[in-house]
Amino acid sequence: MKNVIKKFSRELEVVAALAVIMVVFGVIQPIYFSPSNLLDILDQSVINGLLAIGMTLVIITAGIDLTVGSTLAIVIVSVGNFLVMGLNPFAAVLAGAAIGFGLGLVNGILVAKMKLQPFVATLGMMSVYRGVAYLITGGWPVLNIPQNFRDIMDGDVIGTLSSSMILFLVVTVAAYILLKHTKFGTYLYSIGSNEEATRLSGVNVRLWKIIIYVVAGAFMAVGAVLYSARGGLVQPAEGVGMELNVIAAAVIGGTSLSGGRASIPGALVGAILMETLKKGLTMMSIAAEWQFVVTGIVLLLAVVIDNLRRIRENAA
Repeated sequence: MKNVIKKFSRELEVVAALAVIMVVFGVIQPIYFSPSNLLDILDQSVINGLLAIGMTLVIITAGIDLTVGSTLAIVIVSVGNFLVMGLNPFAAVLAGAAIGFGLGLVNGILVAKMKLQPFVATLGMMSVYRGVAYLITGGWPVLNIPQNFRDIMDGDVIGTLSSSMILFLVVTVAAYILLKHTKFGTYLYSIGSNEEATRLSGVNVRLWKIIIYVVAGAFMAVGAVLYSARGGLVQPAEGVGMELNVIAAAVIGGTSLSGGRASIPGALVGAILMETLKKGLTMMSIAAEWQFVVTGIVLLLAVVIDNLRRIRENAA
């Protein structure tokens, strides 16, 4: 038991923080603990959770991907157009995943082959991708997303448990296995901990960096596909500013911006914590501007805590 607690100490800390936040909001607004509200928090955490998993894969290598929101925009308007044109829902999902795959490939090439700083490369592509999303639709929303697609991707399966939540759990387990029990995960941690030593050991670091961004793009595309099933329309303006929430969820969950450390379960809990904060502040009628302030403060606190933890470990 002690080993389990030690292994998941950061995740347990986040769970404890989540419990405290929920208690505070519950005391202020008793309706906060209503089953419908709690289920809504979990349901709304699905999208950010999937995007946070993709972001986590990149951050492990001491990289960053600021194209999250723009990637989501391209995928949802593309999938929306495919569906409106009559494409089979499952084919549309595969097309969306392929688009995320391709966008991640571009990011990976810029970072690994062109040797651009991840922040600079993805910051530039964030604007490019957003423009592409607008070009695809001419700036107009895509209307009349077929109901059968929405039912398949986000319909209730078991009681109030939606298909999107089930898919989220499956993807989370797959990502955990990928990181903890495959060569892919081993190389990610190695590159993030010491890229030069990894290269000298014979690993093709450039190739693996490209693969990392590609896989991350595919994970993000899955989140985007589910996002497109949440309503009857999608538009190219969706996902603006989403990068902050996604990065915050990953970092709060135990992923270090310095690389070499990450937690898929932590990213899941981090996404739930961010949605818990958002929901609580909304129920308290706190203005949206202040929600951005709170998100930024939470992210800064998570980074500070991570830095203090590293200092303590290095001193031990």
